[in-house]
Amino acid sequence: MAGTVRSSGRVASALARIAVRVLDAVLPPLCLSCRAPVGRQGELCAACWSGLHFLHPPWCARCGRPLPHEGPDAPLCAGCAARPPPWRCGRAALAYDEASRGMILRFKHADRIEAAPTFASWMAAAGAELLAEAELLVPVPVHRWRLLARGYNQAALLAKHLARLSGVPWSPDVLLRRRATRSQQGLSATARRANVTAAAFTVPARLRHRLEGRGLLLVDDVQTTGATLSACTRVLAAAGAARVDVLVLARVVKPEATLI
Repeated sequence: MAGTVRSSGRVASALARIAVRVLDAVLPPLCLSCRAPVGRQGELCAACWSGLHFLHPPWCARCGRPLPHEGPDAPLCAGCAARPPPWRCGRAALAYDEASRGMILRFKHADRIEAAPTFASWMAAAGAELLAEAELLVPVPVHRWRLLARGYNQAALLAKHLARLSGVPWSPDVLLRRRATRSQQGLSATARRANVTAAAFTVPARLRHRLEGRGLLLVDDVQTTGATLSACTRVLAAAGAARVDVLVLARVVKPEATLI
């Protein structure tokens, strides 16, 4: 079985390399952010790369928010000290800001799915410790009508490529969005929490055995207030998950974080 899995992985990797070469031959590689010519698909030009704000320690032990300075063991930001999220640990690769917003929105809404392997590699680096403990990757779902309109779930694409990089299996169907909520974009923190509740998500009864007693890594593209991630975490925990960690491509970083 292990040999078969490794063989399948090598075949998938070879096919992916061929697909990139074909894409390069048909379409000139363009920067993921500004669309300037670059050497290979999925790259950024030097100017856009230098403008990205990759997150790194010291960061909050609970949510991954950057902290202003090193602190004691297991430091927490002010937000987590006052109102900790329901997940165990969270990490993000990038700050969601002016430098990253455009390329992420194009990935999310404009079919720029060639960015997924690159984004997943950044996430794998930021969440290496979480991936080492994860037993199953679970993407945040979109409602079936939105999936039909868009043609893909960006969180599922990230989870798929993270699975290839890490060897951790992923499952796009264990968590479903059963209620079509309005877009979170432009909503206040209070409105986001009201818009997305645990009632919007469900784990099919026939699939609960995949989650019971396992360590899950919940995957999404952007974390703003954490309302969606919190709702998903509570549903997964209620379905029997032993723990839920969170890994996102980018998160909003507010300056008021302090060390506790």
